[in-house]
Amino acid sequence: MTEYATNLNEIRDAHRRIENVVHRTPNEQSTQLSELASANVWFKCEHLQKVGAFKFRGASNVVLGLSDEQAAAGVVTHSSGNHAQALALAAKQRKIPAHIVMPSNAPQVKQDAVAGYGAEIILCEPTLEARETTAAQVVADTGATFIHPYDHAGIIAGQGTVALEMLADIPDLDVIIAPVGGGGLLSGIAIAAKALKPSIRIIGAEPSGADDAYQSKAKDEWIPQTSPKTIADGLLTSLGTLTWPVVRDLVDDIVVVNDAQIAYAMRLMMERGKLLVEPSGAVAYAAAIKTRFDSNDTRVGCVISGGNINLNRISELLEMT
Repeated sequence: MTEYATNLNEIRDAHRRIENVVHRTPNEQSTQLSELASANVWFKCEHLQKVGAFKFRGASNVVLGLSDEQAAAGVVTHSSGNHAQALALAAKQRKIPAHIVMPSNAPQVKQDAVAGYGAEIILCEPTLEARETTAAQVVADTGATFIHPYDHAGIIAGQGTVALEMLADIPDLDVIIAPVGGGGLLSGIAIAAKALKPSIRIIGAEPSGADDAYQSKAKDEWIPQTSPKTIADGLLTSLGTLTWPVVRDLVDDIVVVNDAQIAYAMRLMMERGKLLVEPSGAVAYAAAIKTRFDSNDTRVGCVISGGNINLNRISELLEMT
């Protein structure tokens, strides 16, 4: 039996560790949104999670799992997105230092959010190499623990708690659809859900402009991302060495959607469901609309991964529909 970065017991441990600091987000339904997807759809509302995204689960699990000695030295990561805010808040709650390496072109609103949680921001050139080398230097200088945004066992276990809650609330789900970028969320969900209910189908939802998971599954080999371009800016990263084996083995399908389909799903979710989501958070529902389910009674859980969107950008995105 293949061993993955984490397992059901560790995901259950993660849930016990974080349950008093994260929100247990609701599973919401909309009759109209279900009808448009020709299925019985529930939305796991992680856009209502602290920092506005599921990332707080994994960050909290890792930070709370550090020894006192490790915690005293602090934590470090490189991120310009939701993981940066999540780790900054998790560190603040444990009252330990957080060093966040961010590219110099990161939106000021995101820098301000990270700084607002009390983290130290270290700016670097906007390349992956610069982010990695800068983070490594911070680790060398401070002794802080490096926490990868998705390719980390504790992060994957924390994100997997989403599936525990979904199946506790809706045990007869037939399908769970989750977005895939680096794969931390999708991997954690797949490991937990398949262990609890082997018959459940796990579908990854991916933008066509950043479809390395789809390409990798199709060719049965890990194909890293090259030049991603999509409005779903939370899904630009490639699968990692820990997440790819899970996606390869436990994810049943990857459904690819284009930017127009993502924007259409955003519009429907906002207008019909009153769900304010970022583009990445609409990708799972876009995939649900595209998928042909066995019957209208198919019970589908769609993970809304985040809701961090600049309100000035919404009208621009919705013009694509």
